[in-house]
Amino acid sequence: MPICDLSLSDFTSELASSSPAPGGGSASALAGALSASLSSMVANLTIGKKGYEKHFDEMSEIAGQAQQLRKDLITLIDADSESFNDFLCAMKLPKQTDEEKVIRGQKIQQALKKSSEIPMQIAQKSFLIFDLAEKALSNGNQNAVTDALVSVMLARTAVLGALLNVRINLQSIKDQTFVIQMSKQADLLQHQTEDKERTLLSMKSFLFTP
Repeated sequence: MPICDLSLSDFTSELASSSPAPGGGSASALAGALSASLSSMVANLTIGKKGYEKHFDEMSEIAGQAQQLRKDLITLIDADSESFNDFLCAMKLPKQTDEEKVIRGQKIQQALKKSSEIPMQIAQKSFLIFDLAEKALSNGNQNAVTDALVSVMLARTAVLGALLNVRINLQSIKDQTFVIQMSKQADLLQHQTEDKERTLLSMKSFLFTP
């Protein structure tokens, strides 16, 4: 059964087990899916609400975009686990002869690249949620403002968590052109994410005052 079809209880039980997958990458994808869901919820709570009529079209668009991101990130929960399992399979390939060693090495490198690319997709998809959450914070139902803020914080967790998985895999990849390119993307995305979260949370800073 795909991981994304498990109940919440079963998924967290599997996450807590001794199995190496699902792990932090899949958990990051789930965080992103939850973030997108909350932004969608705020938008849907705004549509049809008196006093927000001029924002109905914008909120409808946000809800649609957030729902698509939610679906994409749910799919990436399984994709991340599958990529790690592919790596484990490559590690178990025979290595008795020189030819076997070459084939095994190639398969490992291919799997490591895939295991870097999937969490990068998770990070990139999750980053897109910030713009939706910002609009929800600014123009959405203010009775749901805390939901939009939680969406922001979950998006940050999703992005930075996924980037950790990118970086740990890059350490074992021999293709330096690939490593440099992915590292630059990761560094930029992390910087942008930290700036976005700081800016968006400051919009409602009074809620964080003890």
